[in-house]
Amino acid sequence: MSKDLLLEIGTEEVPAHVMPGILEQLKENAGKAFSNLRLSYENIRTLGTPRRTALLVRGLAERQQDISSENRGPSVQIAFDADGNPTKAAQGFARGQKIEAKDLVVKDGYVYASVHKKGEETIELLPELLPGLICGLSFPNTMRWADLDFKFIRPLRWLVALYDDTIVPFEVADVKSGRVSRGHRFLSQGDFSLDRAADYEKACEEQFILVDQDKRRDMLRRQIAEVAKANGGKAEITEELLEEVLYLVEYPTALCGRFEEKYLKLPPEAVITPMRDHQRYFPVKDADGKLMPLFITVRNGGGEHLETVQHGNERVLRARLADAQFFFDEDRKKSLEEHLEKLRTVVFQEGLGTIYDKTGRLEKLSAVISEELEISSVDAKNAGRAARLAKADLVTGMVCEFTELQGIMGREYALLDGEDKNVATAIYEHYMPRFAGDVQPQTTAGRIVSLADKIDNIVATFSRGLIPTGSQDPFALRRQALGMVNMIIEAGYHLSLSKLVAEDLDLLAIRAEEPRKKMQGDVADFIRLRVKNVLADKNVRYDIVDAVLDNVDDIYDLCLRAQAVSKALEQDMTKPIQAFVRARNLAKKAASAAIDEKLLMVPEEKALYAVYSSTAARAAAFIGKEDYLGAVHVFEELTEPIDAFFDAVMVMDKDEKIRQNRLGLLRAIDTLIGGVADFSKIVLA
Repeated sequence: MSKDLLLEIGTEEVPAHVMPGILEQLKENAGKAFSNLRLSYENIRTLGTPRRTALLVRGLAERQQDISSENRGPSVQIAFDADGNPTKAAQGFARGQKIEAKDLVVKDGYVYASVHKKGEETIELLPELLPGLICGLSFPNTMRWADLDFKFIRPLRWLVALYDDTIVPFEVADVKSGRVSRGHRFLSQGDFSLDRAADYEKACEEQFILVDQDKRRDMLRRQIAEVAKANGGKAEITEELLEEVLYLVEYPTALCGRFEEKYLKLPPEAVITPMRDHQRYFPVKDADGKLMPLFITVRNGGGEHLETVQHGNERVLRARLADAQFFFDEDRKKSLEEHLEKLRTVVFQEGLGTIYDKTGRLEKLSAVISEELEISSVDAKNAGRAARLAKADLVTGMVCEFTELQGIMGREYALLDGEDKNVATAIYEHYMPRFAGDVQPQTTAGRIVSLADKIDNIVATFSRGLIPTGSQDPFALRRQALGMVNMIIEAGYHLSLSKLVAEDLDLLAIRAEEPRKKMQGDVADFIRLRVKNVLADKNVRYDIVDAVLDNVDDIYDLCLRAQAVSKALEQDMTKPIQAFVRARNLAKKAASAAIDEKLLMVPEEKALYAVYSSTAARAAAFIGKEDYLGAVHVFEELTEPIDAFFDAVMVMDKDEKIRQNRLGLLRAIDTLIGGVADFSKIVLA
């Protein structure tokens, strides 16, 4: 037999952004707890609104599963004396197994205890299990209330705990469990009683609470779309905003508001940002994708007096848009370039000067990157201009008021100033990617300034000793490094990481040799881990990654080599790799890769040298065309000559010159092959 279980944790309103994590955590913890207690169930669901977090378990068994076990004890010689009587060792073992010593079983020279444990009733286990689930939840922030030592994300107000129709009695933070829940703050009659756990969702709905977040989400999406359509537009529904609004309401009703058309003269983002990010409104666009003077908001309640609600929301948005208009007008009294001087008053980081100083570094780094990539003079000029203006909008009124608009307002103001479109776009793009999954810059100038900005952020922060640790990354350097690696790979850029770091160290006036050397190593190690993650995401085998990861100076080249080795290993490379590794093992003992043909005595070593000379030239041609797979296929020609060489030649000859010449040949071969990968790190099946 089985019954349904309900646990409802009633609180003050919980912040919307943490609710999905709480529900997931509660479900996972409950599943583990039932498994540990040997309690079977049909399914587990977690339901949530701002004021309640509920666990609903269907078909929870009425008792634990019985368990039988046969536990081994001491050997027969230790368990019994000469007369066959149980010793203290046997008696102690039996006592520990909660059986009599006479019930011990002898088998295989040992004594065994056959133990059968009958499962307990579920109703007896729940009073301890359920408060454990509540107290086991963790949150980003917690609070205390009254004079209690108990911590939770918000004060507990009620607890419902029903196993079918039976109350599970317990107490947490002076709140006793029962069957009484609370309805919608404004639409319900207040408290309501639940007869059975299975009635939970229906009973809540009768009290104007849609407790199932999936149903509530579908209703929200449908209502918002219908209201927008009824007003001649289409709502722009972002999943992030929809998810936030979802956990702000228990009974949603969407409605449409309006604002003055004069605000449409502002850049669209200047209207959408205060609307969406500050007020949680959904913007509405027409069939051509242009912003309309409308917004959709969601009320936590029914359809009564919507005009009053609409009027109130319109007043709030009107004030926000009036602020935006004021800041925009004030900003336009100067050109974007004229705002640069104010950057001298904004500190970049302690000990690293101002944002104005950083702007100077961006200009110079962008020039270095442009030269390295040999891009067109037009793109180089656009990148330099974008680098100069990239940070200027940080001191504008619009960005100071609406920080989400950094980069966006820079782009808009640049366009209004008559700057080249590519320059304006690069100003916006240089912050990309802003978060995991964000798009990369699409313009050449945008990529160059973005790379310059990210390498400067990393090097400058590292120069202060602030290298991210396992749990600390306050400047989001991992995200920036990951974005930089992906950008270089996607764009196919050959850039020297060490050269960029060296240039930035010069700009930061770090001249001492030891600090520079340490910085180069720290940055390389930091980027190496990001490259490793990127290649793993591309399903490159870990051993292949290790084989190409020694030198991360040219990230794109490294990626090409990893892909080539991956393709090469799709066929059987066992013999070639074994030959390459044999050569590598002895090559380490060579003083140099110098080879004197006159000292080649044995036919097999002469043959190996001839094949090496041929393959070196042809492999270099393939590598020059970035065809590393072709180079690997050329390397395979060395397999038989290497094997023949080791079979016929005594490498460690007594003559020092001959020995070093043979080791030099192996060193030269290893250096050639190592230009693609260290095949000794490849794991052979």
